[in-house]
Amino acid sequence: MSKTLSYRDFDWVLFAIAMAIAAIGIAQIYGTTAHTIFASQYRKQIYWVALGCILALAVSRVDYHVILEHVPWIYVLSILALGAVLLAGHSSGGARRWLRLGPASFQVSEFVKLVIMGVAAFYLGNRRDKYVTWKDLIKLGALAGAPAALVLIEPDLGTALTLFPIVAATLFLGGIRVRHVVALLLLAALAVPLGWRSLKPYQRERVATFVHPSQDAQGSGYQGSQARIAIGSGGFWGKGTGNGTQSRLGFIPVSKADFIFASFAEEQGFVGTLLVFLLYLALLLRLLDGAQTAGDRAGAFLIVGFASVLFFQAAVNIGMMIGFLPITGIPLPLMSQGGSSTIATFLGLGLTMSVRMRRFVN
Repeated sequence: MSKTLSYRDFDWVLFAIAMAIAAIGIAQIYGTTAHTIFASQYRKQIYWVALGCILALAVSRVDYHVILEHVPWIYVLSILALGAVLLAGHSSGGARRWLRLGPASFQVSEFVKLVIMGVAAFYLGNRRDKYVTWKDLIKLGALAGAPAALVLIEPDLGTALTLFPIVAATLFLGGIRVRHVVALLLLAALAVPLGWRSLKPYQRERVATFVHPSQDAQGSGYQGSQARIAIGSGGFWGKGTGNGTQSRLGFIPVSKADFIFASFAEEQGFVGTLLVFLLYLALLLRLLDGAQTAGDRAGAFLIVGFASVLFFQAAVNIGMMIGFLPITGIPLPLMSQGGSSTIATFLGLGLTMSVRMRRFVN
């Protein structure tokens, strides 16, 4: 090595931006739940964020090349874990998504995103070809498709969808040809009818409600309708922390989790949402800078994969709240309450920081 690593090489700017978003999320969870039976939920989120920070710092100290060397075994273990979820997982809300380990339970699919990041970086990072081949497309598609299929069976359409932006972004960075893109788009178009038939009835209802939002405002369209009312009622300055009537009166479902953006917009208004947008933009730019300055292709693929899933989730979540996309149950990264999502996001940050810390190491 050309130099000894220390925490002075740690990307404190990236870490500070992520912590700022997480702090806003904790404050919003507190404001939303302070007057309810869920008043202690913000303490749980503080715990998950603190644990996530510790894990991110620990992972950043591990050479990402060492982690990538073990990706094949990690991938196999993730498939087995997803299978265990289907066979013996904990059910809630009609879906089987959680594995219990003693008193704790975690959502395996959240961590599978990190595994697919590693798979793409491991496979494409070792190539020296200028362009991606059909063999590469088929292999990566199969590697991402297997866990996606298992996640769909749970069922969890939202999480399954987040796996493919990782592959798409890394393929783009790896040099995908235009003819490959055209062929994949045609294949996706042909698969739409099959995909529609495979959707659960409630998922079809969500799509139908998205197309005709006023058709069933008190039924399947209730969640989206109340979210838009909350965002609109926030105005320019918002109603103030803890003063959001939509969330306090229970009109916004899961206002501390998937719908946290709607409750935040109601309480903090346009000014608050603009701040959140700017923080996410700063996070994206910092990640892209890390990819550009990475010491090798594998490191760049890791960061691009993480950036793609992070901002796909953010775009889809906010798009759902404002009525641009149907409701799919994707959390807002770093802000939404949830132990598995929070820990997985901070682990991803730790991986990207591992890459940045070693950008000057030969």
